[in-house]
Amino acid sequence: MASVGHVRALLALALCAALLAACGEDDEAGGFRPLVDLTVSLDPDGDGPEPAQEAEVRCGREDRSELCGQVAALRPADFEPVPDGVACTQQFGGPQVAEVTGTLRRTPVDARFSRENGCEIDRWETARPLLEAAG
Repeated sequence: MASVGHVRALLALALCAALLAACGEDDEAGGFRPLVDLTVSLDPDGDGPEPAQEAEVRCGREDRSELCGQVAALRPADFEPVPDGVACTQQFGGPQVAEVTGTLRRTPVDARFSRENGCEIDRWETARPLLEAAG
């Protein structure tokens, strides 16, 4: 017969196993699904001759690094294009363009960023920590 100490130890182990299983998200193939799994392509001169730079940003938790915390703070709306009909200041912030694909909190991301007007510059500034990962 098991002692009370053994039963408590078994219960503690079972509770720890259940908590660990709940910490990660499994995909259909049984693998871990990170909080952030994004590919960033940044072309510093747009249509110019410089090649685009690419980076993969993958974070299981927000506290993994400063970048993970900053990217995890982004919302899906931050990746949406500027709606049609929105008035934007006609200022040019530079030729840079960036593309971001992947997932953020299980939400698919497929976004393009530029600095061609005030609205796009604002979007760029919001996503700056992520975009700088490739630059």
